[in-house]
Amino acid sequence: MQTITHFINGRQDKGTADRSQPVFNPATGKAEKEVILATTQDVDSAVAAAKAAFPEWSKTPPLRRARILDRFKMMIWDRMDEIAAAVTAEHGKTFDDAKGEVTRALEVVEFATAAPTFLKSEFSENVGTGVDSFNVRQALGVVAGITPFNFPAMVPMWMFPVALACGNTFVLKPSERDPSASLLIAEWLKEAGLPDGVFNVVQGDKVAVDALLEHPDVKAISFVGSTPIAKYIYTTGTANGKRVQALGGAKNHMVIMPDADMDMAASALMGAAYGSAGERCMAISVAVPVGEKTADALVSKLKPMVEKLKVGPGMDSDSEMGPLVTRAHLDKVRSYVDAGVEAGADLVVDGRGYKVDKQGYEDGFFLGASLFDNVTPDMSIYRDEIFGPVLSVVRRDSYQDAVDLIHGHEYANGTAIFTRDGDTARAFQQDIEVGMVGVNVPIPVPMAFHSFGGWKASLFGDHAMHGMEGVRFFTRIKTTTQRWPTGQRTDPEFKMPTLG
Repeated sequence: MQTITHFINGRQDKGTADRSQPVFNPATGKAEKEVILATTQDVDSAVAAAKAAFPEWSKTPPLRRARILDRFKMMIWDRMDEIAAAVTAEHGKTFDDAKGEVTRALEVVEFATAAPTFLKSEFSENVGTGVDSFNVRQALGVVAGITPFNFPAMVPMWMFPVALACGNTFVLKPSERDPSASLLIAEWLKEAGLPDGVFNVVQGDKVAVDALLEHPDVKAISFVGSTPIAKYIYTTGTANGKRVQALGGAKNHMVIMPDADMDMAASALMGAAYGSAGERCMAISVAVPVGEKTADALVSKLKPMVEKLKVGPGMDSDSEMGPLVTRAHLDKVRSYVDAGVEAGADLVVDGRGYKVDKQGYEDGFFLGASLFDNVTPDMSIYRDEIFGPVLSVVRRDSYQDAVDLIHGHEYANGTAIFTRDGDTARAFQQDIEVGMVGVNVPIPVPMAFHSFGGWKASLFGDHAMHGMEGVRFFTRIKTTTQRWPTGQRTDPEFKMPTLG
């Protein structure tokens, strides 16, 4: 069985741990690898390597840093199938979906190669007589990323390319459920010319997370995961004097207005709700049709589409949806479907009995797509982030009722509206209290040169990820005011200095 190790100071490292856990192939349900779980000492080693590498890396010209990232970018393009296959083997998403994940990850690397531009400073000449002022953005030092299982390639690349481009050194703690992509990233960064110690990987669980949160040499923590853990990361990290950005959970709504293109809306919902088996923080898990006719038309279109959805192994080209990531998560999602039935929602399509009929996949973590109608806000299938292939239809009588429904939820990560009316769309974009908004776009994940982040319980901290928000998070501003002597000396002054 393959053992997945750490990557510390430029090489794979088994560390000091005597603990490991299995890594499953979700399609077969079998453990095919094991991952070492880091000790506090292992985390100390990774942070020490990053700290030792920081002085030279932070003083490396941004252009040279950008060129290394550019070489890394081309490696990813050339080897996309390799890293996508690693994602599919451990997460379960379809191979095409995994390649899409890697493509979106590369957009952030491409943005980071613009470091010489986005790190330019501001300069003001003659703010006073013979006095100039300028500011620069400087790296923080050692920073860390703690990433989730659902995007083992993309979410780390939301973080480290910008952090490295800004001159920081980085310690990644990936999900222990699908850790192989992290080692491919580390090896390819080294091959691209990244100096040893600048990028490190510690595999692990809560022991590694707590060690990073409490380590005095870690200056910032970037996190993506569930809201309860995001709250813990933010509270613990800030209590230890760190800068923290922690992206939490989501319950994303899509409003369908009576004038919407119903075929377009239904097709968009299929991909947004059931792509990657619903294991996306930007998945649409709540459809909000406005008016009974709209709701009836939407459900009648969705029902046969959901029933025909092809579920199977991720590497099967016919599969439109793969398995869930673990047996425990499969059981959790199934329990939500049970709860929805018990609460009185109409189960239009029941995915609980789905079986894959291909040999070798009988024990995989497969669950068919489920569709609920007449869901109410008091039900757990509406309140909670299920993170599985379950779509709830919550009917509303008016546009304002739909907006009020969205505003009443604790999460405010992403939302969308489907309509042909520009006035309605503009009002929705302006008034909705959600961080990311789509207009006739079901999954409004921003491009890399914009920034990703929700509102309310979907984001803890002041900065969103990547784009210029990422640059601001991974740097601190320093302002210098300077006057050069003219050969004349003056006596000391003891009043507040003025520059005019």
